[in-house]
Amino acid sequence: MATPQVQTINTAADKAKLAAAGGLVLAALAAYFLLSKQGALIQWLVFLLGMAAAVGVFLVSESGKQLVAFGRDAWREVRKVVWPTRKEATQITAYVFGFVLIMAMFLWLTDKTLEWLFYDLILGWKK
Repeated sequence: MATPQVQTINTAADKAKLAAAGGLVLAALAAYFLLSKQGALIQWLVFLLGMAAAVGVFLVSESGKQLVAFGRDAWREVRKVVWPTRKEATQITAYVFGFVLIMAMFLWLTDKTLEWLFYDLILGWKK
């Protein structure tokens, strides 16, 4: 059995990019709280700009490139899926609801039978 390979960040430049992205996230959060007296518009604008910069720095790192590649592959696979028709989806949903209803009735009946068996017959605790 093959062991899964653990991917690590190898280059110092990549580590620096990820550290910069983390620093930008922290700076955006700090700016949001420090600019509370400037008004909500300025707060959110600075926060969103800081987060956009952090995302931009992350996306140019090797981890970011791998994430984008994974997203493209996932989207390509989603496009290959044969989705059920509206009729098929409705039928499957009806089957699920029917099964849940039957199971609920079965569990309720089992519960009431055991309650009657233990409390009324065995212990004699009449209600």
